[in-house]
Amino acid sequence: MTSGVEIMEPATGTLERLLEAARSAAAEAYAPYSRFRVGAAVLAGGEIFTGSNIENASYGLTICAERTAIFNAVTKGHRKIEAIAVSCVDAGPDASHASRMPCGACRQVMAEFGHPETPVFVDGVGRTCLAQLLPEPFDLGTSR
Repeated sequence: MTSGVEIMEPATGTLERLLEAARSAAAEAYAPYSRFRVGAAVLAGGEIFTGSNIENASYGLTICAERTAIFNAVTKGHRKIEAIAVSCVDAGPDASHASRMPCGACRQVMAEFGHPETPVFVDGVGRTCLAQLLPEPFDLGTSR
């Protein structure tokens, strides 16, 4: 199924900047409980927006890096993300791919502001797209 929306792959230099921004954002994470720092960088409107995970003693109030970065872009007026990069800087070299992937809540937020073909780059894993991460996102059927 095609939507008629053309998704452009970010230029190689842009991808490297996006991954580096995600790695840098992870350094700003507040992760005193898990000690698992995550950074994310979103490309929206040609600009890069970053975020890191911010934990809370009440675990349910913790927010992931991916959502922080997306919400950062949204607060600046962007409603569509062009690409996202995620970096789990504390994942060891033998960490599973699954331990580096965005959680379900983040995947749903990506679906809200992305497109099925939006590229998702996971540091240490590689490139995928939103449709592969969340093939059937929740949708109220309203036009945005």
